[in-house]
Amino acid sequence: MSTETFPLESWLDEGCRIARTAGDAILAIYTRDFSVYEKSDASPLTEADLASHRVIMRELGTLKPELPILSEESADIPYDERSRWQTYWLVDPLDGTREFVKRNSEFTVNIALIHDGRPILGVVYVPVQGRTYFAARGLGAYRQDGSGQDGIVAIRVRTRAEGPLKILGSRSHSSRLLDEYLAKAAPDIGEYELVTKGSSLKFCLVAEGAADLYPRFGPTSEWDTAAAHAIVLEAGGEVTDMNLDELVYNRKESLLNPFFFAFGHRQYDWSAFLSE
Repeated sequence: MSTETFPLESWLDEGCRIARTAGDAILAIYTRDFSVYEKSDASPLTEADLASHRVIMRELGTLKPELPILSEESADIPYDERSRWQTYWLVDPLDGTREFVKRNSEFTVNIALIHDGRPILGVVYVPVQGRTYFAARGLGAYRQDGSGQDGIVAIRVRTRAEGPLKILGSRSHSSRLLDEYLAKAAPDIGEYELVTKGSSLKFCLVAEGAADLYPRFGPTSEWDTAAAHAIVLEAGGEVTDMNLDELVYNRKESLLNPFFFAFGHRQYDWSAFLSE
């Protein structure tokens, strides 16, 4: 099946609707006391993750043609099976669970459509802000505040920095490697501002031209990046590994990403500042 046969515009509308419905389920829990559990990898899990997961699985399952779904909360699908998927939904029901637990608002719902290893549709919803970022191949990238059509604006990466570079880092996952990278880059890039944010919001800031670079030197999984990756691409940016080759999906048994860059421009060779 080629991408030309997909109802991308309709699916994008549905993806936004589903993400907002999942966000409502998250907020219903966010405003009251909730329990926090620890998964096998020591990352936190809350009932909000599971509530969002159930909404998304149910609603995506109604779309036609029906496609496989890989969600963070149901990721134990053998590679022998998922390696045969040409097209599938890739979902993180609640990205930034640590931010959710801290109640700092920087958590998101993420829904992506993957085709031949590339993200061709992405929705990132920020429940506390009521803000949606969304894009699909050939349709552009957008930000929407609220759910009315009047709140939709097209977004675009900035083509080069004006003034100090704005570089993004993880709020909950500090990295010695990021510190070393920035120290090595400083003589070439000059003054820069390092801003920390949670979840896939960092990609969205690159996509809307509010930041130049998000280098990630820590563990992430494919569901953490796919939806926002699609948005960055359609906004004119790139998401690459450390060799500046585009990040790909479902090409190996492990669902962990390599370290990566998300950026809006190649004003600098971002890979040149890596330690040997």
